[in-house]
Formats: sequence, structure tokens, C-alpha cells
Amino acid sequence: MPDHARSQDPAVQAQLDRLWSLSPGADALGLERITRLLDRLGNPQDHMPPVFHVAGTNGKGSTCAFLRAAMEAAGHDVHVYSSPHLVRFNERIRIAGRLIDDAALAVLLAEVLDHAEGIGASFFEVTTAAAFLAFARHPAAATIIEVGLGGRLDATNVLRSPAICGIAALGVDHEAFLGRSLTGIAREKAGIAKSNVPLVTMDYPRPLRQAIACVADAAGASLLSRNEAWHSHARGNRIIYSDERGTITLPRPTLIGAHQSRNLALAVAMIRHQSALSVPTEALQAAAHQARWPARMQSLNDGPLTRHLPPGSACWLDGAHNPSAAIPVARSMAGWRKQGPTALVLGMLANKEAAPVLTRLGAMVDLVVTLPVPHHACHDPEKLAEQARALGYKAIAAQAPADALDRIASHFRHPTNVLIAGSLYLAGQVLEENDELPQ
Repeated sequence: MPDHARSQDPAVQAQLDRLWSLSPGADALGLERITRLLDRLGNPQDHMPPVFHVAGTNGKGSTCAFLRAAMEAAGHDVHVYSSPHLVRFNERIRIAGRLIDDAALAVLLAEVLDHAEGIGASFFEVTTAAAFLAFARHPAAATIIEVGLGGRLDATNVLRSPAICGIAALGVDHEAFLGRSLTGIAREKAGIAKSNVPLVTMDYPRPLRQAIACVADAAGASLLSRNEAWHSHARGNRIIYSDERGTITLPRPTLIGAHQSRNLALAVAMIRHQSALSVPTEALQAAAHQARWPARMQSLNDGPLTRHLPPGSACWLDGAHNPSAAIPVARSMAGWRKQGPTALVLGMLANKEAAPVLTRLGAMVDLVVTLPVPHHACHDPEKLAEQARALGYKAIAAQAPADALDRIASHFRHPTNVLIAGSLYLAGQVLEENDELPQ
């Protein structure tokens, strides 16, 4: 689906406009175009610092955040490529720990687009090439690359010899490209496996484990799965992690939700099963509290948007947009109703199935308020509210985040716990309106 990226910097915006005029304007899986583009650019993907490559339906971004936090706690400079951005396009490319600035980004995009004529490269492919070019030109100890969509045919999968690969939680998403078969999705994610490169994974149901093992074996990758090659479990406010090198104790992550403990453990397992970078145990432990990942059960600050709620209210933001992401978020909301009124603000893209998300999150609140997702094809708020009411929830429609919070305030007139969810693009709008730009 088109990204509709915009920038307040005229030079960056000029290149984004140029990108849309050259690209097909939609996701396009396959490695032929990105391979041709990178070849024209001198194959920068072969000259980057050691790469940590992370796939998964949910949790891959958080895993990358834990990887970065651990490496930086060890004193290393780290490049990071992630998607999508929430507010500024610059969020996708972090060079040696810092978001790329507008001046450098404009020049970089122009250079890539100068080499992209006639290829028909997609938005994501151009972005990937720009990131790889930047990373190849700047020193760092490591490079963290988040897969965009799937794995096997994702533009990031041109990497020949990463230091290590990892797969986070699996679920159904991007059905138009990956289908609804979980075993098929598992095979696509496992497509990042490379010969003689460890592939670290979570524990999955047996059919998914078998599918991943088959792909890893065919690629010549060594498969290191949770509860086989490594183990983790929660004990009070600690995470106990163990592998063949021994046992370490980690604090529970600051990022909220039991799933974040598993994402932390996956990041630790990836670091401990590679040899390109030294990261001491103390840095792994520090990562639990130092990792930040916007719009993942993020507690919003007092700001222009949250002030629309009654004083004493709490407002949380999460990009949950599929059933497997909504489940841990719903668990994090357990007990909210004991504290007072609760509400869900939900806006979803048209290519996402709303009912499963509504079922899980709507059950945790007293009121559902539906919204459009600006600049994107999305579920009509009135129809989404009707769908919520059909599921037995009290629901109303609004037209903007401030309008939604005003309606919640007038409905309850008391401090309220509010979750805003359904789309990372909506999350970006919320962060911008509350003056909380990701750093």
C-alpha cells in the first residue's frame, strides 16, 4: 500500500515527489529490481558493517530496538534500518545511532533516484537502497536491518552473509502478498536464512517449526530455536535466559507486555550466537531498560492532544493492526476497568481485517471510538463503528484524534484509560499532534 511519505524539508519532499513519479506506487515483492538498482550503485549491501537481519509478523521492530540498545550500551555505534516511519521519513535510516538529517537524506535519495531510471523500483526498494548506501559509507560496529514484508522476496533479502538472522513472532498479516496459511508465512519469513549463518527463532507450533527447519536446512543455515538451542522464562520481575554458554538474569523490559520479554530474549539469543561483535552481559541487561520503540504500548505524555481528556486520564498508543498483535495488547489492558472508565480509539487500513482486532481490544473497554487513517485507504469510521456494535460493543465514530478524545471526555467526564490503536500511520498522526516526535 502506498506510503504517502511527506517531509517539511523542501529538498527531501522534492525527492519524495520524484520517487512517486518513478515508482509503481505499490508494494512489489521480488529481488530483480532491487538487485539491478544496487548493482548500479556499486552493491553497497556487500560493504556494510556486520548485519543483524530480523524478520517476523510482530515484534521484529521491538527486537531490533533491544539489539540496538544492547550494542549501544556496550559502547558500539550502530546503523538501523526500520519501517514504516511514524512521523518523519528520516526515522527509517539511523546512521551510527543518529537519525539521518534532512540535508543528507535529500542528497542520498537524489543519488539513488538518479540510478533508478527504467527499473520501476518501488518506494521500499528505493528506501532500502538509500539506507544501504548510507550504511556502506559510514563506519559503525554493526548494522540492524528490519525486514519490510515477508522475508524471502523482501528487498532487504539481498544480503549475502549477515552475521546472524532472527525471526520474531509469526501471525497472519499482509494476506494479499503472503496468504493466510501460517505455514506458508513461516516459510516466507524463513527465506532470510543464509548458508552458514545462524537463524535464531522463537518457539512456534510444530507445523511452523517444521516449515522453518525445512527452509533453513535447504539454505544451509544452522537453526537455533527457543526451547531447543536457548531458553527463556519470566520469574517475578526477572527474565531467566540460558543457552550452551550458561545462564544470565535480565530485568523485565520497560517496554510493556509479556511479549516484550520474549522479544528481549530473542535479541539476547541473536547477540550470544554470533561472533562479529562483542556485547557483555551487563549491556544485555541494560538493554531491558534502555530500549525505546514508539507506538508499542507507549504511554503518551501530557501534550496538546492528551489534554482533550479529563485531568488524571492515561492515554496509551499502540500500532496493533492484526489479531496476533492485538492479543498481547489486550492482555496488557487487563485490570483497566477496575481503575475506572476505559475507551478504545481505533483506525484501520482498508486492507486489514477489522473484526478480529475489534473482538480482542473492544472486549477490554467500555467505549469504542472509530477514526479514519489520514492519507490512506481505510475502513470508514461509521461502518467500523457499526461493526463494533454488531459485536456487542458501545461504539461511536469521530473524524480526528482530538475529536475522538473530546467525545470520550464528554461521555465519561472522569479520568479514563484510553488506548489508541489500529494503524502505525494513525500512531504517527497522534505522536505529531501530541508533540512527541520519535528521536
